[in-house]
Amino acid sequence: METKTQVRDTSVWRKKPLSAYEADMKKSELKRVLSRWGLTSLGIGAVIGGGIFVLTGIAAHDWAGPALALSFVLAGVACTFAALCYAEFASILPVEGSAYAYSYGTVGELFAWLIGWNLILEYMMGATTVAVSWSGYFEKLMHLFNIHPPLWLMNDPVTAQEKAEKLRAAGEAIPEFTFAMNLPAFLIVLVVTYILVKGIKEAASTNNLIVIMKVAAVIFVIIVGAFYVDTANWTPFIPEPVIDNSGQQHYGFNGIVTAASIVFFAYIGFDAVSTQAGEAINPRKDVPFAIIASLIICTVLYILVSLVLTGMVRFDNLDLKAPVAQAFADQGLTWAVYIITIAAIAGLTSVMLVMMLGQTRIFLGMAKDGLLPKGLFASIHPTFKTPYKSTILVGIIVAIVAALTPIDKVSELCSSGTLLAFAMICGAVWLLRVREPNLERPYKTPALPVIATLGICANLYLMYNLRTDTKISFVIWCGLGLIVYFLYSRRHSNLNKPE
Repeated sequence: METKTQVRDTSVWRKKPLSAYEADMKKSELKRVLSRWGLTSLGIGAVIGGGIFVLTGIAAHDWAGPALALSFVLAGVACTFAALCYAEFASILPVEGSAYAYSYGTVGELFAWLIGWNLILEYMMGATTVAVSWSGYFEKLMHLFNIHPPLWLMNDPVTAQEKAEKLRAAGEAIPEFTFAMNLPAFLIVLVVTYILVKGIKEAASTNNLIVIMKVAAVIFVIIVGAFYVDTANWTPFIPEPVIDNSGQQHYGFNGIVTAASIVFFAYIGFDAVSTQAGEAINPRKDVPFAIIASLIICTVLYILVSLVLTGMVRFDNLDLKAPVAQAFADQGLTWAVYIITIAAIAGLTSVMLVMMLGQTRIFLGMAKDGLLPKGLFASIHPTFKTPYKSTILVGIIVAIVAALTPIDKVSELCSSGTLLAFAMICGAVWLLRVREPNLERPYKTPALPVIATLGICANLYLMYNLRTDTKISFVIWCGLGLIVYFLYSRRHSNLNKPE
């Protein structure tokens, strides 16, 4: 009998008992201060930002044209399937750790580890991308006030050299430089890190204020921009397909799907809601509500903004770094550019805040289970009641990567990790329904077999349509995760201890 127990305990498919989650909830040191609308605000805070203010330009200009609205619908539908499955899990297991925690109790440790490892990629690369975008809008704001800092202080080394060469070719006298870093991106990450170390209540209050500001700005963009829409810019709504030198199709149906996989990055905020379950006042009811509410609100806003944007400016003339602000500038609405730029800066700050918050809570959940070093990732500050060591570590890494890495190298990697995690969750919630049919489920996903199947297929299909080099980088990341698991996590897991 003892031998059988040992075999089960050392399996990579061993599962965390559901009773252990109840114990985790009872002895949690985190403060339960988040209400239903506080959680919804966190979700909106993470969703509205990079998608509207940055990725709309890239996705419409290079891939979908005016049909970007359809890309947002496609990405939103794929997310809805996953969100409904998330909501059921969140009502059963209201603990920090998100998809990682859910799959650990249902499918097994290795599966859970891979989801957790990919969520690390999702949040870290997401926060880095947003920090670089924040810097771009901050630079635009300085230019509005006629302040022009040097290239080498506002861009990573690669981007700084590329910009310098273009300006020199245009006849501008740009001095040579040997050092370059994105200083604004570096500094804003450190500011966000400080807020997060201070506490969830301070972070949530800061986020609520920013969310009100940026939702107002988005509604402003939709209403004011609608008066400057030229319907001729929507023709053709789906541009004719174009094949580039590498054989990749732009525009047409394939272009719409590729754009959907790119803007999918914009939707991962609802996942961040589930990472905050440990700090929710009534997690079993409020987390499912916040997940679905934040997704519905943001999808509607995204579709409307994309239609207004591609109606104001022809898709192939869209600015890639600050498309919304530039669209209003092209119409001569300089006063509106100030409003949009300030709102974008605020909006991107809250996205960064929620992503780094989610990252540290994933680390906390994995460290509590012994899969990561507890002394570093599960250490709670005695006064602030936050996982301060991992917050500082994440802040330093994100700040350095944001200061030195080009934005296009990290944004799609973020989507790949998210898509796989969403597909896995759709399968895991279905598996749990079969294995544990009598579990109390305050929220039940309607028509689960249909929803779960569609969620798995939709997310894997979007993942398949990512660029080849993104897929290769993703496989390397997963391989690195497996090495860490077998060298460290498997041996140190709480489930590895006989007691």
